[in-house]
Amino acid sequence: MRTLYRASRVRTLSYPPEGEWVLVDGRHVQRVGSGELPEAERVVELPGTTILPGFVDTHVHLTGTGEHLANPEIAAAGSREELLEAARRAAAGREAPTLLHGFDESRWPRPELPGLEDLDAVSPQPLCLVRVDGHLSLANTPALRAAGVLDAPGVARDEHGGPTGALTGEANQRLRRWFAHAIPDRDVQELQLRAAALAASRGVTCVHEMSMPALRGIRDVQVLLEHQDRLPVDVVIYLATTDVAQAMDLGLPRIGGDLPVDGSIGARTAGLLAPYADGEGTGQTYFADDELAELLHGAHAAGLQVGVHAIGDRAIEQVLRTWERIYGTLDSRARRHFRARRHRIEHFEMPTADHVERAAALGLAISVQPAFDALWGHPGGLYERRLGWERAAGMNPFRSLLERGLEVGVGSDSPITSLDPMAALAALEGHHDPAQRLSRAEAIRLHTIGSARLAHQEGKKGSLEPGAHADLAAYEVDPFEAGDLEGLRPVLTVSLGREVSAR
Repeated sequence: MRTLYRASRVRTLSYPPEGEWVLVDGRHVQRVGSGELPEAERVVELPGTTILPGFVDTHVHLTGTGEHLANPEIAAAGSREELLEAARRAAAGREAPTLLHGFDESRWPRPELPGLEDLDAVSPQPLCLVRVDGHLSLANTPALRAAGVLDAPGVARDEHGGPTGALTGEANQRLRRWFAHAIPDRDVQELQLRAAALAASRGVTCVHEMSMPALRGIRDVQVLLEHQDRLPVDVVIYLATTDVAQAMDLGLPRIGGDLPVDGSIGARTAGLLAPYADGEGTGQTYFADDELAELLHGAHAAGLQVGVHAIGDRAIEQVLRTWERIYGTLDSRARRHFRARRHRIEHFEMPTADHVERAAALGLAISVQPAFDALWGHPGGLYERRLGWERAAGMNPFRSLLERGLEVGVGSDSPITSLDPMAALAALEGHHDPAQRLSRAEAIRLHTIGSARLAHQEGKKGSLEPGAHADLAAYEVDPFEAGDLEGLRPVLTVSLGREVSAR
């Protein structure tokens, strides 16, 4: 069936740049035009609105986003006491394990984490509180015992050698995986659906799902594959595994995604070249050089696009050095194919100028999370406290990435930050360094066409042109011209020709 969407303005991000209507034939755009209306079986009148291509979010954790939406009071907690009280309410009367996500102690007046005794007083059942970045969890004694993690690396201990309840690294992964297995398949589906519905309500028509078997087991992505065609938005899956055969057996042309080479700055686990300013050590990297090289080479040789998570400058250096080692073995033709693959680095928060040049020389693609800078990158924020201003000031150099010719797309890393393209646009415009800020038009193109290109979907997504997917969103206020983007939501979202969200 052909449907005509008629608005005051259609911005195509293609040619012609503007029109007054979009003709959709099934799942695809047939035409964009002005003036005389073409024939259609159905006409949707959207007077006074502006239609844009649907946004593409390059970094989402669907199940985790669903969990986060179920317990918003955890993220809202402004102190240790508020966090414990919110956890107590959520766990009250439950006989099943309780996992809650989203606390951020860096925003509290006194960033003191609860101890094991505090956590044990909340619930007699297994309890896990996950930090906003996912790289640190707090667990009570029943959870530590049930998950069998007391002997795992990453269990923080007090001066007497007893566990404090805080877990990072392998201990965090094992704990999270144990909790994930306690959730029935139907509940996992519901969490994923809730997250996808949120995306549609925000004008996002495609998400790049960063599936994390180390945290949730392979079942999580298997459940997603079973019902992804019924979700309200299109889903591109990246599987964070080192098992190339496993990704290929699932029919996935991509591997890695958010596969962590290091941790996070908030948890002091991002791999740094110099120590943290407010704590001991230089964080962690999770692969030996040869181990990482074996993964990257094997996945590239298998024809897969590869993505890895690298935040700290030491982790970024390791990833670039390893890719250069592989690139150096290729002849000219093979190097051209290597560059065309657009292997990805997620986050890329602490690159030096040399790192940016080397990434560009390799043809790597970068998935950035602008809301990280808005939340933690400004003077006095988390990054300055962890790193000192000299290092924090150079983080997330969005304009430098574009000027050096890198492929760049935009993601939220939801549930770490809100699945909201308007927040991302505002963050790109309001970078802590004025020299790194983008214009509104540049930001929108980055979050549509740029993000589509990270998954080789140019011509299909990110623009409205004949043959492209019918992915669009209509707004009462034109996002190109809105003075304040906060809270701006579409009145209608269409994904693959389906009207998936309206108000």
